[in-house]
Amino acid sequence: MSAPEAGRPAQPTPSVLPSVVAALGRAPSLVEPAAGRPTQPVTPVDRSGRAVVIIPTYNERDNVVKIITAVLAQDPRLDVLIVDDGSPDGTGAIVDALAAENPRVHALHRAKKLGLGTAYVAGFKWALQRDYVAICEMDADFSHDPGHLPQFLAAADGAHLVLGSRYRDGKVTVVNWPMTRLLLSFFANVYARGVTGLPLWDGTGGFKCFRREVLASIDLDDVRSNGYAFQIEMSFRAWRKGWRISEIPIVFTDRTEGESKMSKRIVREAVWMVWRLRWWALTGRL
Repeated sequence: MSAPEAGRPAQPTPSVLPSVVAALGRAPSLVEPAAGRPTQPVTPVDRSGRAVVIIPTYNERDNVVKIITAVLAQDPRLDVLIVDDGSPDGTGAIVDALAAENPRVHALHRAKKLGLGTAYVAGFKWALQRDYVAICEMDADFSHDPGHLPQFLAAADGAHLVLGSRYRDGKVTVVNWPMTRLLLSFFANVYARGVTGLPLWDGTGGFKCFRREVLASIDLDDVRSNGYAFQIEMSFRAWRKGWRISEIPIVFTDRTEGESKMSKRIVREAVWMVWRLRWWALTGRL
């Protein structure tokens, strides 16, 4: 196989392709509401409204222009907000230059690396101060394919929170991950599902689309997670409030540029955070 184009996801190998194609043909699946919680009614999204895609960055100069261009190409209603944590490689300055030329590109600068969860919270607060009807989140490294964004916007007509799932119905749609990383991710989701009761196939995934009313209902200052547990916590809070959640299948491809932000500290946080969420639910805090 030839090397993938810089900044673009590698193509699935022939052995993976049939299962990936089959997975993508499945319709969105709706998540059962939390027991004893009323389900919020769903109305279609205002098609004239705008949406924003929040992308946290730290040292992503090799990807940032490509990912912004790819996102904006998906739908004229989409804007991009880059939340940059003072990247030493100049990522923030690159985004500022793009924003000066394109009103659909926005930058939010933070002084130093403060973590994934707080980056998204800062982005959510920024977006809620504006009139976006939908607020999406994704990674900067093309592991999340911008080509899936139209599916998210369409699925938001029937759900308040749409999740891109790598493991829906137990079918794996991950490309180019080492087996150890894949098993860690898959069974982390099994563990989180068992502890919290949150019936998601992929609770740790970070490709999502929230309708603004979901984020407006959550006390963002009370969110405690900052690594990948942040994704579980946000979905859990939405689920406990009765918002309708849908999972759509996506293809997840390992990054081809830059370095992974995974660490042992992030894993430890996720291990303990699910028990905290369960305790909060039992004691009525959530």
